[in-house]
Amino acid sequence: MSNTNLKKLSEELGLSISSVSKALRDSYEISAATKKRVLAMAEKMNYQPNPFASSLRRKKSITIAVVIPEIANNFFALAIDGIQLVAQQKGYHVLTYLTHENFKNEESTIKHLQGGRVDGVLISLCRDTDDIQHLVSLHETGVPLVFFDRVPERMECPTVTTDDYESGFKATEHLIQAGCKKVACLSLSNYLSITHKRMKGYEDALKKHQIKVDPKLIIQCTNDNGTNLQLIKKLLSRKDRPDGIFATVEKLAISSYYVCNDIKLKIPEQIRIISFSNLRTASLLAPSLSTITQPAFEIGKESASLLFRMIEKKTFGNRIDKIVLKSSLVQRNSSK
Repeated sequence: MSNTNLKKLSEELGLSISSVSKALRDSYEISAATKKRVLAMAEKMNYQPNPFASSLRRKKSITIAVVIPEIANNFFALAIDGIQLVAQQKGYHVLTYLTHENFKNEESTIKHLQGGRVDGVLISLCRDTDDIQHLVSLHETGVPLVFFDRVPERMECPTVTTDDYESGFKATEHLIQAGCKKVACLSLSNYLSITHKRMKGYEDALKKHQIKVDPKLIIQCTNDNGTNLQLIKKLLSRKDRPDGIFATVEKLAISSYYVCNDIKLKIPEQIRIISFSNLRTASLLAPSLSTITQPAFEIGKESASLLFRMIEKKTFGNRIDKIVLKSSLVQRNSSK
């Protein structure tokens, strides 16, 4: 039996594993000259494809995978609804994998999906994803891959996101126009693209209104609710406490409400709050929560539609789609 595998063949040819795999499958994305070269080298090196993997490539699983960090977040629940709608129209099943905001879980899930178990993958990164090698490896196998909401910044790939920078700017400016002079920013992770963009919007809105960016008002929170409550309580118990809070994710706004209730801080009289949130009951909170509402359902739909275009090979050459949908600011009582 030959010891030549796809990796060795790609190294000998000086091509990516993905390109060699596509050439062997007679993909329209590969030129005739490259296909001829790959087939000649495969014959020379006595390359024998893995029959199990080959059968998986020939036979579609009629299943796509969705990898998300959590399900309690209302954004992801709505996004999955949009994904399910498109998948059902295509006659596909959806497998949902939760990483629980843990990089090791994400890494092992992606490695599990590399064996051809699904026809495509939709993924939103967990909060501590810094190393993206597992994602690069999946991409190189040729499995159609689309990132949504939380996307890698160092990888050229199809993405579906919202206007995070503009929304961060609008949220902060909204608090300033409501009278806030000291706006705090509660963020979830330094690794996530959404954090960088939303915080950049926050900082630029402060600068526009001649308010100095105070590092002490930028709080790096964690995935542990108890720790977040302590961090926010410490922030709001200071003598020079902020008079406004911009929460970059929903859970941090809810934690802020708990802390304000605990230390008897009145919203919005003593502190105003706005948050990225798709919480269906935002209008029922006391006081109702002002939100940057993402088009979560539409993001799910667009992500799935883009993935199926890739699965059905209806993409245009090597074009990498980067779809951005707009969020909306909904003012309620928490920021009046």
